[in-house]
Amino acid sequence: MELSIIRDKIHKIRNIQVMLDRDLAEIYGVETRMLNQAVKRNIERFPSDFMFQLTDEEFSYWRSQIVMTNSINMGLRRKPYAFTELGVAMLSSVLNSKTAIQINISIMRAFVAVRQLLLNPPIDKVGELQNEVRELKQYVEDVFSDYNDINEDTRIQLELINKSLAELQAKNKALDKPRNPIGFHAIEERRKKRE
Repeated sequence: MELSIIRDKIHKIRNIQVMLDRDLAEIYGVETRMLNQAVKRNIERFPSDFMFQLTDEEFSYWRSQIVMTNSINMGLRRKPYAFTELGVAMLSSVLNSKTAIQINISIMRAFVAVRQLLLNPPIDKVGELQNEVRELKQYVEDVFSDYNDINEDTRIQLELINKSLAELQAKNKALDKPRNPIGFHAIEERRKKRE
């Protein structure tokens, strides 16, 4: 039996992965009532952590979650029994046939596959790429924001440098104007003129 078919029949009820009696009966190729009779004959092998019957509320919720045709609806007058992984393993001893054993092995593999899927969910490549693009976009925005801050600081510094250079040029022009000689130089020039 294909693993995916069995996996689709594993439900989560009371936060436990279970298979319902009607699905197990279908997989084993027996009637649901025959499966339940075999279990009742060996009830000591099925404690509450192996098997339990759905409550009215669980049964109503479960029925509302599954789109049912009339043929599927048939036989759902009573609340089904739910078998945990341990309960399904115990069924192989109650339904003691080669077919039951082979099917039970497939069911155990399906339970393990579902458990692995829950423990290691598949990586969402698209979501991962979206997160990376979002992080890259934020990084680029931060870089441009820093760049703009640097440009503003640089512009202010250049303005200050230009202002200082303009002041120095004005000061130099004032210093470069010819001045009347004073002091010792003036006296010597007068002597030269007299001679």
